[in-house]
Amino acid sequence: MNRMRAQWILLFAASLLAVSPAAYSSGTAGAVIRARADLAWSPGAIPGVSTAVVQGDLATGPSRFYLKYAAGFAAPLHHHSPDHFVTTVAGQLVLVVDGQEHRLPPGSYFALTGKAKHAARCEGAEDCVMFIDADGAWDVVAEPAPQP
Repeated sequence: MNRMRAQWILLFAASLLAVSPAAYSSGTAGAVIRARADLAWSPGAIPGVSTAVVQGDLATGPSRFYLKYAAGFAAPLHHHSPDHFVTTVAGQLVLVVDGQEHRLPPGSYFALTGKAKHAARCEGAEDCVMFIDADGAWDVVAEPAPQP
């Protein structure tokens, strides 16, 4: 039992050392804190989409940010270059992967890796908000529409 505990402690310590100090460059010594009222929303290049960056730079590397779809917005088939990990925060998001719809209410999680192709839409009267942890510079790459 002590050996297993020692292995877990070693694994935990190694994971802490693997995190780059640059990952914590904004905020107070090891903490990044953004109150909802302090989020600075910017309109995206696509009408109906806006972002609020919490950490990093969307254009140059890894980042953590909120992504908002206006109520009724639908994103056609696309992918993103970086692997990214997403938690829905508000609204009724519908994610379509491999032709299958996934209804993701607030508190749901999904990860899209390896440039996974997907479409998404925001149903209902409320905007959809997601929190995204992206492993690299953020982009949106349109995919050709499926042929009938």
